[in-house]
Amino acid sequence: MKKDIHPSNYREVVFKDMSNEEIFITRSTVAAKETIEVDGVTYPLVKLEITSSSHPFFTGKQKLVDTAGRVDKFMNRYGNRRKK
Repeated sequence: MKKDIHPSNYREVVFKDMSNEEIFITRSTVAAKETIEVDGVTYPLVKLEITSSSHPFFTGKQKLVDTAGRVDKFMNRYGNRRKK
């Protein structure tokens, strides 16, 4: 492997799925404002709304993940228009 090809801020970062609280550690250069302690080691924390561990395509479950209330707002406004 070539030396000195990675950026200086390439380090281990924790990514946290906020819909199911699952975390994973990987290397990244992403800027993080928060930190988290995992197994006695402090890592930068990046919060994600959805990852492969919670996305319906990867899990096989049809679950609505809506943190902003967009689905509820749509259903209240339009609802089921075919009610008889």
